[in-house]
Amino acid sequence: MTTELRRLRNYINGEFRDAADGRTTEVINPATGEAYATAPLSGQADVDAAMKAAADAFPAWRDLTPAERQKALLKIADAFEERAEELIAAEVENTGKPIGLTRSEEIPPMVDQIRFFAGAARMLEGRAAGEYMEGLTSIIRREPIGVCAQVAPWNYPMMMGVWKFAPALAAGNTVVLKPSDTTPASTVLMAEIIGSIVPPGVFNVVTGDRDTGRAMVEHKTPAMASITGSVRAGMQVAESASKDLKRVHLELGGKAPVVVFEDTDIAKAVEDISVAGFFNAGQDCTAATRVLVHESIHDEFVTALAKAAADTKTGQPDDEDVLYGPLNNANQLKQVSGFIDRLPAHARVEAGGQRVGEKGYFFAPTVVSGLQQDDEIIQNEVFGPVITVQSFTDEAQAVEYANGVEYALASSVWTKDHARAMRMSKVLDFGCVWINTHIPLVAEMPHGGFKKSGYGKDLSAYGFDDYTRIKHVMTSIEG
Repeated sequence: MTTELRRLRNYINGEFRDAADGRTTEVINPATGEAYATAPLSGQADVDAAMKAAADAFPAWRDLTPAERQKALLKIADAFEERAEELIAAEVENTGKPIGLTRSEEIPPMVDQIRFFAGAARMLEGRAAGEYMEGLTSIIRREPIGVCAQVAPWNYPMMMGVWKFAPALAAGNTVVLKPSDTTPASTVLMAEIIGSIVPPGVFNVVTGDRDTGRAMVEHKTPAMASITGSVRAGMQVAESASKDLKRVHLELGGKAPVVVFEDTDIAKAVEDISVAGFFNAGQDCTAATRVLVHESIHDEFVTALAKAAADTKTGQPDDEDVLYGPLNNANQLKQVSGFIDRLPAHARVEAGGQRVGEKGYFFAPTVVSGLQQDDEIIQNEVFGPVITVQSFTDEAQAVEYANGVEYALASSVWTKDHARAMRMSKVLDFGCVWINTHIPLVAEMPHGGFKKSGYGKDLSAYGFDDYTRIKHVMTSIEG
C-alpha cells in the first residue's frame, strides 16, 4: 500500500500554481529517507510568470509609506507566531530537526528578525541635506532596488527565508524566492501566510532545482540576486549576474576557527564548543568545527571533547534527548562520510566517524585529531557533525592557522586574557569574532564574511541597507 504524497505548489501573483509544464520532484524526509511530498520542478515559464508578477507589484509596494510596510511586516510576524506549530511541522519534515529545538531556537529569532526589519523600514539613513555648493541644496534619497531574486539553502529553510524576504520587503522591494529543492515545504507555507497579508505579486515562491535558480539569476527583470549556499553556487551566481550588472548578495561557506588558549576553562569551553559544533548536525556555515588548541592543554581538551561527542545524541525529531537530527539528504551523507573515509594516516578519529542506523541520513558526533594545516578536512567545509582539532604553539601560529583557509565568515577566541582577546579580534580575518562564546546571533548585528565566504550582510541595519540604493538630488535655491 503506497501513501499519497502531499502536493506542494508554486506561489505566483497571489495564487498557488503547478509548474507550467507539470513537472515535479519528490521531496524526501531526511529522518526516514522516504518521500512525503512532490514540488514543482519549475522552468522558464514559471520564472517568467513570477518575475512579471513581482515587477508589476513593485511600483505600488515601493510607493507605500515606510509605516505601511512596517504594519504589513508586523502582521507577518504575528501570523508566524500564531501558526508556529504548522511552521515547525513543515520544517521538521523538511529537515528532520528536533521538534523542541526548532520550536525554541528558530521560531522566536525568526519572529524577532521580522519585527526588527519592520522597524528598520522607518529608519532610513543618509547624509544631512544641505548646501554643499553655494546656491544649491543636496538631498539623499534611499530607495528600494526593485525585484529581488533570492535563493535560500536547505540547512535553515525558514530562517534563511526570513533573512532574505524581511529586509527586502521592508525596504520596498518585491521578491521571488526559491527554496532548496530538498526543503520546499516550509517556504510554501510561509508563502501562504505572507500572501494573506501583502498584495499579490509582492512575495512569490518558485520551487525547483539548480536550473530553476539559474533561470532566476539570469532573468532580465530582477535588479538583485541574493543567495545563501556553497562557494561554487555563489561564484556561478556572481558570474551570471555580471552579464547585466545585477547587484549580488552572497552568503557562502565557512570554516570557522575556534582558538582555545591555555588559560581557558576547559570544561566550559568543551561544553559550549561541542554544542556549537554539533548543533543542526554541523550544517551551519558558522559551526564551531575547526578547533585550534594550545599544545599545553591539547591532550586534555581532546579527551574532554571526545567524551562530550560520545554523550551527544542524534535521532528522530520527536526524541527530546537529541541535540540534532539527520544530515539533510543522501548526497550530504555521502559527502560527510567521504571526508572521514579519506582521512590521512596521521589523523585519529577520537569519537564517532560513522553513519548511525540504516533509516534516514544520521551521522554520529565525530571528533578528529592529529591533523595538519593542509589536510583536506581542515581546508574544506565538511558541513556535518565533525569537529577537527589541531594544536598550536603560540599566538602567532594560532593566527596563521586560523586565517590559513579560503573562508572568512566567523571565528571565536577562548581566553581569560582581555588584551589577547582584543589582539586576536583585530587580526582574525573573519566577518565575526566571538570571544568565549560561539554562534549566538542577534537581529541588530550583521552577519556576513570575507574572501570565499562571500559579501554583503544579513541582519542588522547593514543588511537592510544592502536592499536599498542611494540617489543624490540637487536643486537650485536661487530661483
